[in-house]
Amino acid sequence: MTFESLPLPEQVLQGIRDAKFTTCTPIQSKSLPITLGKKDLAGQAQTGTGKTAAFLITVFTRLLESTPPSAAKGKAGPRALIIAPTRELARQIEKDALLLGKHCQFRTVCVIGGVDYDKQRNQIKAGVDILIATPGRLIDFYKQKFFSLKRVEVLVVDEADRMFDMGFIADLRYLFRACPPYDKRQSMLFSATLNHRVMELCYEHMNNPVRVAIEPEKAVVDEVTQILYHVGQHEKFNLLLGLMKQEAGEKVLIFSNTKVECEILEWKLNHNGFNAGQISGDLHQRARIKVLEKFQEGELDILIATDVASRGLHIDNITHVINYDLPQDAEDYVHRIGRTARAGNKGTAITLCCEDFAQHLDRVEDYLKDKIPVAWPEEGLFLEEKEGT
Repeated sequence: MTFESLPLPEQVLQGIRDAKFTTCTPIQSKSLPITLGKKDLAGQAQTGTGKTAAFLITVFTRLLESTPPSAAKGKAGPRALIIAPTRELARQIEKDALLLGKHCQFRTVCVIGGVDYDKQRNQIKAGVDILIATPGRLIDFYKQKFFSLKRVEVLVVDEADRMFDMGFIADLRYLFRACPPYDKRQSMLFSATLNHRVMELCYEHMNNPVRVAIEPEKAVVDEVTQILYHVGQHEKFNLLLGLMKQEAGEKVLIFSNTKVECEILEWKLNHNGFNAGQISGDLHQRARIKVLEKFQEGELDILIATDVASRGLHIDNITHVINYDLPQDAEDYVHRIGRTARAGNKGTAITLCCEDFAQHLDRVEDYLKDKIPVAWPEEGLFLEEKEGT
């Protein structure tokens, strides 16, 4: 299916051309005919499948084709509300919205924690058509009556399963209730899994949502060359050094299970001559943005992250993902390796399986319905650390 074959306004098509999109991805082919028909949707799709463009195209089309509802006296508010669980994902949605919606003339504001409070408040007060937000800062502003949500025509919840994982569901239900009734707005929800608790949320707060699902896990995994090394915890960093030397010049994303380990890895890699940065939960938002920009622009060759950054992280041309720690959650394994092999490119995912996390391997392979190919590192791949590390 091509975008030109869909009933889209010319302003939206111009944005799609700017983004160099021509053919719909599977989630777009399944969802757009439904959402452009103004029906509610519950979509199973992961990051990297094109779901963001699917809901943004729907939002722009809906707002262009409808008359804005009148604002309550003294209380303007957004016509579309997009809620995301993490700051990185919210910022990425904003970036995509500004590109795809360039010709639509909508005022888009992104509201997240960790950045200038007064600046965001003033942006909202100046008027907003499309509000992209994380739950915490959004509710903070809403409770202070900076805006109303009674003008919302389209409500989008992205990565709903992550909302549950991060404890945002009570906040999400509060925001649903603050918007117009479910039959007076269009709602779209996307989630990596449409499990019982996610569907319960859909049936409770949406208007007979149409359920669509794709199987992105296999699609993502098929494009990634996977390698697993069994290695002792005491030799794991030595093997990592060898791999980094072997893959010099590539853009590498390393995942660890803890923020403490992220900080240790950053220090040790830099001390051993590599350009590495890390993002974890305790890092201030401005510092996180700076690190991500440096990695995107090539000033850093290596980015180290916890799973908080695994969802919604969209950085072009990551060639290698390294699981320094095998994740406890099988789905997180897929989310991690999905940061490479994007947009039809190839990628490599290397997992270092030590005795501390080996018990999770069966769960991951059961989820993949396949064995991760095992390789045995040559002795020369284990490099000595510099003194002091």
